[in-house]
This record gives sequence, structure tokens and C-alpha cells, in this order.
Amino acid sequence: MSISTLPRHAGARHSRGAHPTAAISSDVVRTVAPLPAVMLEPVVRAALLEDLGRAGDITTDAIVDADTESRLRLVARKPGVLAGLDLARMAFALTDPRIELLPALRDGVRLRPGDEIAVVGGPARGILTAERTALNLLCHLSGVASATAAIADAIRPYGTRVTCTRKTLPGMRALQKYAVRVGGGSNHRFGLDDAMLIKDNHVALAGGIKPAIERARAAAGHLVKIELEVDTLAQLEEALALGVDVVLLDNMDLAQLRQAVAMAKGRAITEASGGVTPETAPAIAATGVDLIAIGWITHSVQVLDIGLDA
Repeated sequence: MSISTLPRHAGARHSRGAHPTAAISSDVVRTVAPLPAVMLEPVVRAALLEDLGRAGDITTDAIVDADTESRLRLVARKPGVLAGLDLARMAFALTDPRIELLPALRDGVRLRPGDEIAVVGGPARGILTAERTALNLLCHLSGVASATAAIADAIRPYGTRVTCTRKTLPGMRALQKYAVRVGGGSNHRFGLDDAMLIKDNHVALAGGIKPAIERARAAAGHLVKIELEVDTLAQLEEALALGVDVVLLDNMDLAQLRQAVAMAKGRAITEASGGVTPETAPAIAATGVDLIAIGWITHSVQVLDIGLDA
């Protein structure tokens, strides 16, 4: 990256493109309420402090004069969905409040290579120091949004929704779940405290499905939903008879999923999980399940390549 003075960017073209893993619709822009700054700042501040260490940016401080000003552009290098621009803005502002980020696009926009996302201007030292933290957060969350959009677009004709899981990076859950929403997905429970998900180990320790559900129902508040994970149709029938709100159909094949959907219709929400990819998602959605839960869209997603260029 070189240092230069650039004119302010007056605007940006509408974006088109496709995610590397699957086609992303070019005519859908997701509008999601931004997260408040109080939720963003602890993450950004911690990331900056980790990078600055004990002596700050010794490379930039040695090479770049304190009075040097610069104006650079955030530019998409790959197609995808933008998410996390507020985090990038905060990374620059916390490093030096004189740095200004002027957005040309907003979160939820479909990007194509070469799209100008924003112009960053101000003291060059601060821009270079904050660059990696800003890009780490922006590229990661845009990767989450892009992967989610690829699945959401593929299954949209079936009325099925893609949802994330609790398989999030430590300290990043609220941000990753925000990016899932930006990409057109839905959020599963946010933590252990806002809904009950009874898994196989719970059932084993309780001594069976019936006592597990009964104990959960006795403890649940009136607004708390109860979901049970099942991997056989016999377990599903037992769960439906006991009246759970949601059934998680774990690693079922397509024939089992179709039968499970027929059994649960009008009795419980159905959620499929296990080994879902952009290629397999449409067939899973075609079974009629309400939701498809995917962990990799948060825990191991590929970042979206965005650069800070002259």
C-alpha cells in the first residue's frame, strides 16, 4: 500500500457479483439495524490493544512523519456482501480521532471487484496503525455475510431460512450474528440463556426424552422456547407427542427429512442440520424444512478480500 493524497469519492456504482462458493443474487440488498457503538467498542479496542502491544506501531512511527496526511480507499477485491463497516470506522477513530471514514456504500450491499466502499482520510500514521485491525474485522464479517447470502439465495425459492448456531468465535458472537442477518440469514439462540436446546447428552443424563422435556418445561419461563435434537423418526414422534416447539433434525438423509417434515407439519418448527454446503442446501430446503442450521458460516468461513488502496 502506498501513501498518497486522493480526492474525496463522490459515490459508488451499484454492486453486482457472486460469492466464490455459490451464486449470490445481484438484486437483493439486506437492510439490518446497526449494532450500537457500546457493543462494538470493546471488541475493536481489545483488537487494537493486542496489535499495539507495549510500544505501539514502531515501524510506522519510525518511517512516517507525524504531520503526513493521507487519503486511501477501501476497495472490494472479490464479490460478496459488505458487513462490518462501523467496526472499521471505529478502529480508525479509536487510533486517531482525526481520521475520517467517508462511506460510499453500506452494510448489506452486494459487492463486485473494484467497488469503492469508503474513503479513509487523515493522519497517515493512524491510518497505517489501524489498517490491519479495521480490515480483519471488515473482511471477516463480510465473509460471514457473503457465505450466508450464498446459502440464503440458493434456498430462497423454497421458503426455507438459513440460520447460524452457537459455533461462533469467542468474543465475536454478537458481531457474527449481525453479519448473518446482513447476509439474509436468521439467528438461532444467542446463548445458553435465551432458549432451551435439548441435545443427546441432555437426554442421556436425564434418562430419556420424556424426562428431559418434562424437566425443561417445568423450568422454562413463558417466553422460553424448547427445541429437541433428534436423529431418528422414532425420537421425532416421541418429541411431537410431548409438544416441543422446535425439532432439530440432525444428520438425516433427504428421505428421512421429507418424512420428518410431514410428521411435524402443524405441530413443530423443523430445523435441519449436519453437513450442509451451498451445493446440498437446495435439496435439503426442497424437503420442506423451515430452517437449515449451519455452523461453518461463523466458525470457519473464508474472509472476503477487501483492501485499503491508494
